[in-house]
Amino acid sequence: MKKVLLLIFFVGMVISCTKTKKEASVSFDFTTTFEKSNGTETATYNGVINFYTHLAQTFPEISIKEIGETDSGKPLHMVILNSDKEFDFNKIDTSKKSIVLINNGIHPGESDGIDASMMLLRDIVKNEDLLKSLDNIILVVIPIYNVGGALNRNRTTRANQNGPKEYGFRGNARNFDLNRDFIKNDTKNAQTFSKIFHVVNPDVFVDTHVSNGADYQYAITHLFTQHNKLGNDLGVFIEHKMRPEIEKKLLQKNISITPYVNVWGTTPKSGFSQFLDTPRYSTGYTSLFNTLGLMIETHMLKPYKQRVNQTYSLLEIILKFTANNSSEIKKLRKNAISKILAKKKYPIAFTLDENTFSNLNFKGFEGTYIASKVTSGKRLFYDRTKPYTKTIKYYNTFKPSVEITIPKAYIIKRGWWKVINRLKNNNIRFTVFKNDTTFTVSEQRINTFETSKMPFEGHYLHYNTTTTSKKVAVTFSEGDIYISVNQPGARYLMETLEAEAPDSFFNWNFFDTVLQQKEGYSAYVFEDIAEHFLSENSSVKKLFLSKIKNDTQFANNPSAQLNFIYKNSPYYEKAHLKLPIYKVF
Repeated sequence: MKKVLLLIFFVGMVISCTKTKKEASVSFDFTTTFEKSNGTETATYNGVINFYTHLAQTFPEISIKEIGETDSGKPLHMVILNSDKEFDFNKIDTSKKSIVLINNGIHPGESDGIDASMMLLRDIVKNEDLLKSLDNIILVVIPIYNVGGALNRNRTTRANQNGPKEYGFRGNARNFDLNRDFIKNDTKNAQTFSKIFHVVNPDVFVDTHVSNGADYQYAITHLFTQHNKLGNDLGVFIEHKMRPEIEKKLLQKNISITPYVNVWGTTPKSGFSQFLDTPRYSTGYTSLFNTLGLMIETHMLKPYKQRVNQTYSLLEIILKFTANNSSEIKKLRKNAISKILAKKKYPIAFTLDENTFSNLNFKGFEGTYIASKVTSGKRLFYDRTKPYTKTIKYYNTFKPSVEITIPKAYIIKRGWWKVINRLKNNNIRFTVFKNDTTFTVSEQRINTFETSKMPFEGHYLHYNTTTTSKKVAVTFSEGDIYISVNQPGARYLMETLEAEAPDSFFNWNFFDTVLQQKEGYSAYVFEDIAEHFLSENSSVKKLFLSKIKNDTQFANNPSAQLNFIYKNSPYYEKAHLKLPIYKVF
């Protein structure tokens, strides 16, 4: 009898376990925290992951996966929506569907996209018609990218923001601003994002934010990847087709949108420029792999409910636009690298074209300066009782300020493993020399640079960098790496390995050790060596005497004179100011 009862108990347990997953999911309330609070609150990190876990258990079109680490110690997740119920990207890679990647919570206090995405995925899988209309795309969502910041909830750090009641902190678990880390890859978050990005290989990328700055009538703005920098046919597509069509669809929903208002502490009546998203930022980074990028920037002072709902609408429109233009987008991306390389020249830095602009019918509020009730000075005041619509100039054209001749390849010495690891993180293909090999290469030296006086995201950034180069024969050692430029990561290579590029590895301090001399001389000893050297090297002596004759400051500086001789002698170390990056043409 005991055996029979025991058998019945175990059978009951098995039946119960098989039902548990489904029943728990069916009984789960998919009403979000945002909806339950009437648009005043956002979900916690655990609440978001729990929501998507149950959504995936309930609907076979959705999957949630852990993929990689974050600085918080918790994993990064990605949620995948595919009507074909296929979630293996090795198989998806051959799919004709376009892929959209949405990144939420890079700044967890800017939680609009977190809540909007939860509702959007739920609504898609619950609505057969909506799911069918998006059959041509695969949607991937990073629920909360800055996990550490999301866990650091508070009510006060977003001093300028109108809701939600509680939210996460901008800095991650190590206090990095993750939207400055895509190229330098200092955090585990960014390293895992690179993994996700290259596994997914999105055709369209969306990053959700909340903006600071001026006050105006719009609750939502957009920041598309700068079209000149994106370049070629993709740049034309994003500026002349994608942006106008998305704006038009929003207007049909009675939602007005404008480009991100790139002004601080002023009113934009005189116009404003498009923001240039260099590769430190998410959409600047994704453009290096020819992905169409867009930041959604809702306005901090508008009610949280309005901001989330408009983010939801914009995300839905982006998905439908991508579905309707899937084949064209994939074709443009496929041909992008060959068209870039065919031009032989590549722009690595841009400057605003102040002579070219378009006109915006901008909806603002009258701004004036009034006496402060707090300080002894004046304060900017926007009068919301005085809205206006005025035609202003929008400067959205950038022109190349530095161009390079595209090399055939780069060679890097094996010892620079921090750089090589970042190349690996970004699927850069290279070969490793198995034997010592001699190449005629362009050898580069740092000519001039400036350095910021204040730290920025763990670095003291260099800028205004210039280089000199010369052709030399160099014997490379076993283990050094040869990187062909003709590969999908061509743009990434050129904008990280060319020192003059704004977000190059040099400017981010990865090669700072070459800036410091390791050897020197004692003047009283080198005096005799210098005398002997000049007597046997007439060409250097001629330059030396000419400089004394034509440079009064130099002529009155014996120390500089001795250093000039030293730097033109074989005693001066070859490694000083020489980049360990060589170009093959």
